[in-house]
Amino acid sequence: MLHIDIHSFSYKKGGIPKDDSGNGGGFAFDCRGILNPGRIEEYKSQTGNDIGVQEYLETKTEMPKFLELIKSLVSINIEDYLARGFENLQINFGCTGGQHRSVYSAIKIAEFIKEKYPNGTEVTIHHDEQPQLNISNP
Repeated sequence: MLHIDIHSFSYKKGGIPKDDSGNGGGFAFDCRGILNPGRIEEYKSQTGNDIGVQEYLETKTEMPKFLELIKSLVSINIEDYLARGFENLQINFGCTGGQHRSVYSAIKIAEFIKEKYPNGTEVTIHHDEQPQLNISNP
């Protein structure tokens, strides 16, 4: 079983999350190149888990293209790791505050992985700056 740990985090508050699996890391994607919905008043108190923020990211930014490229990259590793019997992979998404872009990216990549690799993978999401979103991730 390949356990995939996905983190959203803040570059300003804590930096790239430590890999506790003993593998020494994984992917770290910088979402700060995507327009920040947190700069728009109506989205300031929301997160990347909220519909308004998601619609903004999907229609007003380069986020869809960004995530398509990430899907291609992580798929290469996931397929190789599954074939070789690896047990852990960490994928991190960082933005300025760990609230909008990184949260959205972590959620969308987790959904992609669960759909594309339903057998042989177990996905866990950790929103390091948004602990209220850290519910059970079946």
